[in-house]
Amino acid sequence: MKEPNAMSFHVKYKPEDFMPANEEEKQSQVIMRESVGFWQDGFRRLRKNKVAMVSLFVIIVVMIFSFIVPAFYPYDYKTQIKGSENLHPMQYSEKEIERMDAGEKVFPHVLGTDKMGRDYAIRVMMGSRISLLVGLIATAIIFVIGSLIGSISAFFGGWVDLIIMRIVDIIYTIPDFLLIVLLSFALKDPLANLAQLPGFGWMQIVGSNLISIFIVFALLYWVGMARMVRSQILTLKENDYVMAAKALGAKDGRIIKKHLLTNCIGTLIVTTTLQIPSSIFTESYLSFLGMGVAVPLPSLGSLASDAINGMITFPYLLFAPCLLISLIILSFNLFGDGLRDAFDPKLKN
Repeated sequence: MKEPNAMSFHVKYKPEDFMPANEEEKQSQVIMRESVGFWQDGFRRLRKNKVAMVSLFVIIVVMIFSFIVPAFYPYDYKTQIKGSENLHPMQYSEKEIERMDAGEKVFPHVLGTDKMGRDYAIRVMMGSRISLLVGLIATAIIFVIGSLIGSISAFFGGWVDLIIMRIVDIIYTIPDFLLIVLLSFALKDPLANLAQLPGFGWMQIVGSNLISIFIVFALLYWVGMARMVRSQILTLKENDYVMAAKALGAKDGRIIKKHLLTNCIGTLIVTTTLQIPSSIFTESYLSFLGMGVAVPLPSLGSLASDAINGMITFPYLLFAPCLLISLIILSFNLFGDGLRDAFDPKLKN
């Protein structure tokens, strides 16, 4: 049997097949894709997360409710209105009804009043403001201290890393609530004396308990952030751009700030966002136990604690701060999860 000749299978080409491609043919072969950076890609993924977007909307509404609305609200959180004790929501006292009958405009008590005749809605607003401020300030303290110590530990390594990590292990064993109680008693008199000096009057308003909470956050709560930053930088410091920066004579501080922390900022943002609800819950829990803000400044935890005794008669006094605490913590947690899904490179498809 005769074997087929390879030349018999040649493809017949036309002369025009060898002509240069025109612009239309060139464009048909190009697959266009928009070039996006790390932040653009992260925010694009975040916008697609409906749960995270709803959580962000709730957080913004709570912020407006806590920081903007009180400026226009007709009542003050510490003003006691005589004859308006224990009013139910949207209820008026007898004197207020008389004023309304006389043609005077009286704004209703949206959430009623407490046993001292103070408008409860404004106290809930101010309580959420205090809880949010404590959570945000405490988280900022944790972020600064944790990222600084964690980056130093990982970058220098050796005995520096060994000593810092052993200190972290020791700090993990310290009971934070006990330390807050001890600091509150130890700082009460010194802070009271310091509050008498010009410029330190704010210490008397917030009280020694709240200052003790901030001190404990600075002393103890940064260890989780430090460990996370350390694990990230241990990997990043082996990259070529770090070696090149060292070869060019860049100082250690500049390398940590410009090259290492900058490249793990996405993870830092996610971890910081998830730390906010934890700080808010800690403050609310301590305020519920009576170790939070000083009277008459309200906190969501202290409002819930005051409403416990009248839970059967005035349940709305308990439900309002408890529901707001739950809403704030849930929203920050869900938003933090959305940030993690958007900015964590390990979770990208």
